[in-house]
This record gives sequence, C-alpha cells and structure tokens, in this order.
Amino acid sequence: MHLLTPPNAAPVVEAWTAYRTADAGQWNARQLAEAKRGTTVSVVIPARNEQETIGAIVATIHRQLVTEVQLVDEIVVVDSRSTDATAEVAARAGARVVDQDEVTSGLPRMDGKGDALWAGLAASTGDVVAFVDGDLRDFSSTFVIGLLGPLLTDRSVEFVKGFYHRPLAGAAGVEADGGGRVTEISARPLLNLFWPELAGFVQPLAGEYAGRRTTLEAIPFVSGYGVEIAMLIDLLDHVGPAALAQVDLGERHHRHQNLAALGRMSAQIMVTAWSRLYHRGLVTEPLPPTTMLTQFSRGGDDQLPHLNRQVSVADIGVQERPPLTTVAQTVTAPAA
Repeated sequence: MHLLTPPNAAPVVEAWTAYRTADAGQWNARQLAEAKRGTTVSVVIPARNEQETIGAIVATIHRQLVTEVQLVDEIVVVDSRSTDATAEVAARAGARVVDQDEVTSGLPRMDGKGDALWAGLAASTGDVVAFVDGDLRDFSSTFVIGLLGPLLTDRSVEFVKGFYHRPLAGAAGVEADGGGRVTEISARPLLNLFWPELAGFVQPLAGEYAGRRTTLEAIPFVSGYGVEIAMLIDLLDHVGPAALAQVDLGERHHRHQNLAALGRMSAQIMVTAWSRLYHRGLVTEPLPPTTMLTQFSRGGDDQLPHLNRQVSVADIGVQERPPLTTVAQTVTAPAA
C-alpha cells in the first residue's frame, strides 16, 4: 500500500509516514533469519475459543518460520479461559500453550485481551516479541515476517504496528475496506485530536504488532479493548515517534463483531483515552463521570414494556497490568 499525505498534512505526520512505513514484501524469512545475529524471537498468540483457526495459524508459523527457516524461536499460545479445544489444537500444531490464569497467579484477576497479552509477554522468552490474533483465517507467515522486518534490520526501531485491508462481508456483498469500524469512529478521531503524532498510523487498533522485550516490559497493559490504543500512547511517551514504525501486511480475514459489541469496544477505548489524558493533566479526574454503558436492542423489557426495546447495561471500565519490570515475582507457567 502506497500512502499519500495531502499537502496540508502536519509536517511531523507527513515525515513520519514517509520514513516509518514499509511493506512486508521488503523482506523474506531467510533474509531475516540471517539478520537475527543472536536475537531470539517469540510469537505470542492470545486465544479464547479459537479451535477453528488457531491450529492453522500455529502450524503455518511452525512449519515455515521454525522448521524450514529458523526465524522464530518459540510460539506461545495463551489460552484465555477457553471452553473449547483451543489449547489442545494449538499444542498439537506446535505451540507451547500457557494458561492465562496460571501465569498471573497471585495477582489480581483481570478480564480481556490485554491481560492475555501481558501473560504472553511474561511467559515468553524472546528478545523480540510479535503478537498475532488467534481468529485469523487464510493466515500467512508474511504477517510475522513483516512485523519482524524493521526490528531485525534497524536497531532504531522499538515497535512495529501492522496494517492491512480488512474486507467486510454483508448482505449487499463484500466491502473491500469495511472492517476497522471502531478505528474510524472512535480511535482515529481521538488520536488526531489529542495525540496528533500518532495520526499517521493506518490502523492503530490492529491486533498484529511486535516490539523489543525491553520496551514492551516497560509499559502497562490495559486489560480490555483499550490495550492497543493505550500501548501506542504509552510508547509515544516512552520511546518517541521515531522509534515506532508500521508495515503493510496485505489483507486480513477474521471474525467481525456485531454493532453492540463494537459500541462496548468504542466505549472502552474512550475510557482508556481518558486515563491517558489524565496522566497528561488534560482532565482533572482519573475516570469519566461513569463507566456504565446503556444499550438497546429489539424486544420487550418487563420493566419498560412501552419502549419495545431490551435494555442492557455493561461496565466498560478498564484495569491495567503494571509494566512487567515492576512486578517483583518471577512469572512462570507450565504447559497446558
């Protein structure tokens, strides 16, 4: 994907986009394996009830990037309280499977993807850690190769974010770039308004990214859907925009959320952004006035029959795991 910035784009965004945007096709696995020079690489995959997709993802990485070319040193799947055969399928395909709650044993219990990512970072050993979602279909090892490219060939890069086309299938057909709806209605406006240095990221909420362990261990992980936007903001403060990069990974196929779920996701992102604004002194309270989200769906409600709507209320507050470097205990986890 060739990115064009308009003439009136902020100079810092224009310069960063030109300097720090790459294409996964610039590298191949053998080239990067030679560039490792002793650097170890972990791939971490958080997964909850992903038995239909996790096996193909792990098997592809293991065959092409562990066995055929020694680019990846370990594949760690974090079983995030699955009730299906996710753990068994992942282990058979070649992953080391760890249980999210066993890794975080002795720490407060938290829910959400961010906690599984933190557990994966704690349980893995690589100098460079790449995160890949567990619900991807038609998975290609190019995803991992692209994420690792800048980190293994440029020592000034600390973190790499993936971006891609995200087709959305609907009743009227397939919309080529219909995915990423929360990015467009929530994350992108927030970043442009309050963190314009990050406005050049094509998909700030993408679930595929990689970083150096020393950098990832120095930032907190938000427990819910705010983990990706919090990570970018915290990395901006920790290492600066010049150490951040993005790579075009092609096309991504995965399961899409319904509208109500997207609303809860957007709300968690807003709560997370609020917490970062508080850290910067731009709001006076650590939390917004409420973290409860009221939503409506078709159907009667015994308490409000005149509405002809079902009312649901969800707590969209978020918690955070502290930077791994601040956790005194050594976190280990046996294979599941």
